[in-house]
Order: sequence, then C-alpha cells, then structure tokens
Amino acid sequence: MHQKNKTLGEFIIENQSAFKYTSGELSRLINSIRLAAKVVNHEVNKAGLVDIIGDAGDQNIQGENQQKLDVYANLKFIQTLTNRNIVCGIASEEEDSFISINSQDENHQNKYIVLIDPLDGSTNIDVNVSVGTIFSIYRRVTPIGTPVTIEDFLQQGNQQVAAGYVIYGTSTMLVYTTGCGVNGFTLNPAIGSFYLSHPNMEFPADGKIYSVNEGNYIHFPLGIKNYIKYCQMEEDDRPYTSRYIGSLVSDFHRNMIKGGIYMYPKSSKMGNGKLRLLYECNPMAFLAEQANGKASDGFTRIMDIQPTELHERVPFICGSRNMVEKAEEFMRKYS
Repeated sequence: MHQKNKTLGEFIIENQSAFKYTSGELSRLINSIRLAAKVVNHEVNKAGLVDIIGDAGDQNIQGENQQKLDVYANLKFIQTLTNRNIVCGIASEEEDSFISINSQDENHQNKYIVLIDPLDGSTNIDVNVSVGTIFSIYRRVTPIGTPVTIEDFLQQGNQQVAAGYVIYGTSTMLVYTTGCGVNGFTLNPAIGSFYLSHPNMEFPADGKIYSVNEGNYIHFPLGIKNYIKYCQMEEDDRPYTSRYIGSLVSDFHRNMIKGGIYMYPKSSKMGNGKLRLLYECNPMAFLAEQANGKASDGFTRIMDIQPTELHERVPFICGSRNMVEKAEEFMRKYS
C-alpha cells in the first residue's frame, strides 16, 4: 500500500512494534482519541448552525470563562475514554481535579493516564478561526489495580509515552508521536477516516515566523523584548514575519510546517504566562523535540520541569531549534 493511502488505524497497527510497550492498549487509546475527535469535529463544523457557540456561563478552575464547546468537548473526550475502559485516570484543563476510573474494580489492569486540553483556543470559535485538542499520555507510576493518585499526573514531560493534537481547521488533522517521530493524518469527511498525509513531520532548523502576542510587549521580560527587536531588525535574512493566531495548536502547526518560533513568556501581567505545563506545554514540547525542534521556558528544557500542581503555568518558547536557542541566548543575557 502506498504510504499516503494508509489510514490511521493501519498505521497504528503497523508501527505498534516500534513502541516499547506492545500490549495493544496504547493503540486502543489513540483510536479512542480519534473517535472522540471525530465527534467534536462534527460539532465544531456546525457551530454556527446550532446553539453551541458563546459562553457556557461557568468558569473553569483557572477562572476563565468556559465556552459551550469547551464543555461539550470535555464531556465527549471523558465519556469516550471512560466508556472504552482503556485508561485508569484522566486530567482535563476544564476539571478542578483528576478523574479516577474503575477505582473500585480489583481487576482493573489499565496502565495509562491521559491529560487533555479538550478545546484549545475555544474563544476563537465565534469568529471561525481554527481550534484544537491537545493530549498527553503517560504510564501510571502507582501500582496497577489501585486508584490513581496525584503522583500519576505530576510526572515530568520526559516520561510521556505519547502526545499529540487535533486541529479543527480548513481540514481536520490528527498529529501525534509515540517517541518515533511525528506523523500527521487528515480526516476525509466523506468516509470518516483519517489518512496519513504528513509523514515524518519536522521543524526546519531555521524559520522566518515569530508568534507572540505583541499587545503584551510592555509586560514582557527584557530578554523577550530584545529578541522581538532582533526579529524585526533588517539584517541578514530578517526581519521575520509576525504571525499570531492566539490558538496554540494553530500557531504550533503552522510553525512546524513553515519554520518559526512560538512564545508565551512570563510577564508582569500574567506571572508565569498563560499556558499550562501538563495540558499544553509538555505535549507540544514532546512533539517539537520529536520533530527536530526545541521547547524551553527560556532557560530550562520544558520536559525536565518537575510539575508541582495539576494546573501549573510555565513560560513557553517552542519551535525551530536555532530560533529557540537564539531566544534563550537573549533570555540569559538580559535575565
């Protein structure tokens, strides 16, 4: 079969042996994420036709207004992962605490936990801009057959066994890694199958795009301010182009394909920035490194940061390796 005609299901089966735990559970887990993504995609695509856009009237644990689609996507992913009896625990950006699954069942042998941002960039739904789902998968560290604890979720990103995102855009794509490179699959809506469309995705070592919310420039640390000035300087192959969508999945996806850097630094306005280590930064860092890119908080590798709480925020710089290293250089110089 021609490489690009492969469905996601066929690709998972073919590459299962490259994964160090070959029990088949991870394959079933990726398949259940695929199923939930298709359900959410269907709802996203008819968002303007039904009463699914706008505020839900509640706030999540971070004090952010929840969108109706946030609540819907959160419910669908939790339902799908729970009903298929594959995971022992789930943590969602939209939930106050983690969810323990089948904790009363003595024969419960599931080994995996999932951390998920069900609908990243959901405030963009009302204006028809791409949004996404981000997921991160770990093996539990507490004994199998017992209820999961917070320890299972507060693992360093370097312990991830898989991570990925779904982007609901002009086409819907699922992009994921199990530590053997990054592959992208595009949904054919006519038949409901994801097909391998972007094999072995990689960041170019250099890029010409920088993605940052420059409206917050005055609040940024000096290192970031000076790096932005460097990006704008007319010298060598600069100035770079500024592109910022405000949806992490969309900005990351574009930069991986075209080459670029994404920055959400700490600031005098937002402390450690806005992005969550467990639901956004770690999975994106794993993807970036597997795609020959780099992810840092300006000083430290993202995946080496030890989490201390479920909804912890960290500064995030991610993208083409040489660009991230140059930004780190500025951060060290002006720290």
